[in-house]
Amino acid sequence: MSARFDLSLYLVTDPEMTARRGLLPTVAAAIDGGVTMVQLRHKDAPARMMVEAGRAVHALLAPRGIPLIVNDRIDVAHAIGAEGVHVGQDDLPPAAARAMLGPHAIVGLSITGESQLAGFDPAVVDYVGLGPLFPTGTKAYTTPVLGDAGFAALRRRLNCPVVAIGGITAVNAARAIAAGADGIAVVSAICAADDPRTAARALRTAVDAAREKSG
Repeated sequence: MSARFDLSLYLVTDPEMTARRGLLPTVAAAIDGGVTMVQLRHKDAPARMMVEAGRAVHALLAPRGIPLIVNDRIDVAHAIGAEGVHVGQDDLPPAAARAMLGPHAIVGLSITGESQLAGFDPAVVDYVGLGPLFPTGTKAYTTPVLGDAGFAALRRRLNCPVVAIGGITAVNAARAIAAGADGIAVVSAICAADDPRTAARALRTAVDAAREKSG
């Protein structure tokens, strides 16, 4: 399995939200604000475009020891030497990602409901992205919002690190930690912010404070 990683504040990029500022400036500001992992997500981009963007982001993150995760595209993750890949329920299964990327890659899996727990194998998956925790307009989910209690119930059944996703802001981030999340994953809370650095710092502060309170 992969080396230890930090899910505290997980940035998932969005090509439309970062377009006006640029992908690299957005990511650079976010990591200055406290982001601990970055996922490159662009569902419709050609492979060549993803590879070029991924190499640039990886060059920015690697000296800082921050892992780059590629959404869905195992081929792109392999081509750029990313630290891992994140797959959804309709993507290639985690076992395939593990076989292609090797034992040291970080493999993440999205879970949105109880019915998907059967496909979770802690021997293959390093972390789970669990949600949506709160209502969100960033991604169209076909399953209901989990809410605090629903999230907590599913989290207790997952014996691996779990990052909460879906509608998370600096205002409600503490609720994600209280429900059992090891960290939070955000898209618009950073990518669409006027100042990604300040937004990331507020999110990270909320996570750290919630941990101190619960610990």
